[in-house]
Amino acid sequence: MPMINNMAGMVARRMPKAISPKGHAIADYVTIAGFFLGAAMFWRRNKHAAVSALICGGAELALSLLTDYPGGVVDAISFPTHLKLDLGLAAMTASMPEFMKFDDDSQKWFFLLQSGQMTAVTELTGDRRLRPVRQAA
Repeated sequence: MPMINNMAGMVARRMPKAISPKGHAIADYVTIAGFFLGAAMFWRRNKHAAVSALICGGAELALSLLTDYPGGVVDAISFPTHLKLDLGLAAMTASMPEFMKFDDDSQKWFFLLQSGQMTAVTELTGDRRLRPVRQAA
């Protein structure tokens, strides 16, 4: 994982967990919008970067829609699992420039910054409780 993810994670882990699940959902959708906006901006100059942004945005959108938090549509993934998968998506985002062969281009910084903020938001999110257990009647 690139240095920016490691640094964001180290700093954010030591800070209080100030982001609620609702705030996390809002940050996720802002991140998704950023990926899709990035794809539109990169389309003419660098197709590899544009496709990478679409992949990352689509993966984050699918994860958000399937999570049982405010903003989710289907309760298929628990919020603690969502947070773990978010860290994996942040690592994937950071590695996309190298994987898609545009590692030397200026678009690389877009992916590194997106992955850093994804890591920071995830590490600053509190309320990692599991789903409440239903009582038998």
